[in-house]
Amino acid sequence: MATVTATTATTTTTTAGNWEGLAAKKRQQLASSIPEEWRIPSHLLPPEDQEDITGFPETSGWFTPEELAITNLTAEELLPKLASGELKSEAVTLAFCKRAAAAHQLTNCLSETCFERALATARERDAHLARTGKPTGPLHGLPVSLKDNFHLAGLDATVGFASHVGDPAAQDAVLAELLAGAGAVFYVKTNVPTAMMIAESVNHVFGRTVNPRRRGLTSGGSSGGESALVAFRGSPLGVGTDIGGSLRIPAACTGIFTLRPSFGRFPTLRCRSGMPGQEAVQSVNGPLARTLADVELWSRAVVGAEPWRLDPRCLPIPWRAVALPARLRVAVMWDDGMALPTPPVTRALRRAAAALRAAGHHVLAWSSEDQPQGQRLLDRMFVADGGAAIRRELARTGEPWRPEMRMYADARELSASECWQLHLDRQAYQKRYLDRWLAAGIDAILCPTTPYSSVENGKFRHVGYTGVYNVLDYSCISFPSGVTVDKAADVALGDAYTPLSDLDRQIQAEYNPDAVHGMPVNLQLVAQRLEEEKCVAMCKVVLDALS
Repeated sequence: MATVTATTATTTTTTAGNWEGLAAKKRQQLASSIPEEWRIPSHLLPPEDQEDITGFPETSGWFTPEELAITNLTAEELLPKLASGELKSEAVTLAFCKRAAAAHQLTNCLSETCFERALATARERDAHLARTGKPTGPLHGLPVSLKDNFHLAGLDATVGFASHVGDPAAQDAVLAELLAGAGAVFYVKTNVPTAMMIAESVNHVFGRTVNPRRRGLTSGGSSGGESALVAFRGSPLGVGTDIGGSLRIPAACTGIFTLRPSFGRFPTLRCRSGMPGQEAVQSVNGPLARTLADVELWSRAVVGAEPWRLDPRCLPIPWRAVALPARLRVAVMWDDGMALPTPPVTRALRRAAAALRAAGHHVLAWSSEDQPQGQRLLDRMFVADGGAAIRRELARTGEPWRPEMRMYADARELSASECWQLHLDRQAYQKRYLDRWLAAGIDAILCPTTPYSSVENGKFRHVGYTGVYNVLDYSCISFPSGVTVDKAADVALGDAYTPLSDLDRQIQAEYNPDAVHGMPVNLQLVAQRLEEEKCVAMCKVVLDALS
């Protein structure tokens, strides 16, 4: 059993010009929090040029058979064993702590550890079960990882800013309280981009998180630390957030599942924002997992705890049974009118449409005519304060702007009347989209999650496929399509097509079939607002058709 040393949080004074020292101190604290027993021996480390490191736990010989058996189970498989006492929460937590530590050393996916807290909690779960014969809740004893912005008492939530180093939370986020009440065990928090407003997880404090399936590729953002950890099986169930695609993009980059709910289904209170007070487009929380069953399991547990009693902005809607029509009407959006998907994504979309038709469902085309306006609205909402919130945090320590954040650095602040007009424009847009949806009589839209399977680090260009549905506040699932990139079949478009835009031209020019060969391709299923249950149920139908 590893010996875990508890770390004591201390408040650090931030002064202009000391961002580099703060960042270096934070990285050292994180590295030192990993016990010696969980540091990969140097002779076992995969070479730096080894791209796929997902097989490391099985091939290295460093993990015991018991640790591998535990960490390869899904949440759905673990929970009955934990509830019955067949597996002890302490043993399960130890196994995932070690695998998460390995994931961090290979992908740089963590921002915080709380191993001692986790093991103490796990022992409490085991003692409760032994004493009462009953589990503590539907997530009894299950290790759950959290994105960096979820407050856990005593830990920082830097959201990628040096100014938040040494500023520990006084109490847990409401969702963390709810999950703990359901029996979850928290053991790590995961890396994000600066202010959580970049589609790749990179910042000046912790650096870049890379994709465990291919380390030259991005794990996405802003929940990219979570996606890397879950894909490496260092977490059975992770929790992230989404304001423009921050759950769905990382899921797509690593080939896992996520649900982007409408605002009000899952609690968001006491989470740190990179742009506090920005509510023109709401950030939402949701699960990341290797299976759709685990996504549904998490959602049922959260809604079943009646979060509207804890967060005043949650809606009192229980998790509902859904009766789907025998034949779904699915509209396929082949592109968003701004950037074509890269060839493997188009191939996956064609295959999915054909499979649905073969299964007897109605498949029709969905025009992208309204997508560009949705993207423009999103862009205006993000920079309505002229980048002031982000600029303020950077100025506290002299931290420079990252190049990916130029739109915030160069933005002009809108007046109050301009913001009010923006809200009116959003409302009119939502109404027009709803009318189109109802007139078409569709159940769902099937479309790309992003233009990419994944993409080389530093080259993620476009969030339009996800961000428009944040403006609309629709329920969405990003799911693995079963297609993997084949460099022989998924050749670049070359000069044989007419670009939709300069952005499209750049995306297609940068598409590198060799770099993404073998990567999974995700698609996105979109339902109406507050139709999370229907979205999950329809995704099961799509997966059945694809199988």
